Amino acid sequence: MSENIIGIRETLLYIYDQIKGMSDEQILTGKTDVLKPCFNELDRLAARHVTQEIVKEISESAEFAPALSVISRLRNLYNLRLEIEQAHALLDSADPWAKIKDFTFYANYIQLAAMEQKGAKLKPQDRIIFLGSGPLPLSLIILCSLYDLQGVGIEQEASSVALSRQVVQHLGLEQQIQIICGDHFSLPLEEETQLLMVAAMARPKREIFAHLAQVLPEGDLISFRLYEKGLRKILDQ
Repeated sequence: MSENIIGIRETLLYIYDQIKGMSDEQILTGKTDVLKPCFNELDRLAARHVTQEIVKEISESAEFAPALSVISRLRNLYNLRLEIEQAHALLDSADPWAKIKDFTFYANYIQLAAMEQKGAKLKPQDRIIFLGSGPLPLSLIILCSLYDLQGVGIEQEASSVALSRQVVQHLGLEQQIQIICGDHFSLPLEEETQLLMVAAMARPKREIFAHLAQVLPEGDLISFRLYEKGLRKILDQ
């Protein structure tokens, strides 16, 4: 076993041991003295360059299976927690657009928006849908504001729907962005749509795409963000 995988193994199993007994509510609202260091360490692991052989060895190991399941849950829920905190920070800001531009990954969202606009050949007033838009629908906000689009966010958590509607209104985008409570079974919508985007964290992926394959008209465009390289591929399942 290489030194690289030994270090990764020890880190993953240590984090698993720290968080395995935590409930969803503890991750979403509890103290961060354990959660934040674990999440930050996982971020560092996700950003590391590792070979596909190491990724395969970890993902196919029975030893790691329980740890990866718990760690993936932590990643999903803590990311949701951070989104909720960012959404409230926007609502508390007198200049929410300046606040958005201060977000760490703002430049990444701008690049993704440009790729999706170009790839789908989106024109002003075209309609886009974002499935799994969450409490802070930044993808919709940036695409609609930059390219004068009409957007629909679909989110299944009622609390996230309410929060994201407040954010949209605070940004003055309520005439461009509509947030509805639903899931993949809410599709297709009655209105013509030029692009459907599926969130990287949308679950369950297999069920979502099986349904979309059955109900969407042939030729409809779908954009799906996923992680294909490094440890992020298995840490963000």
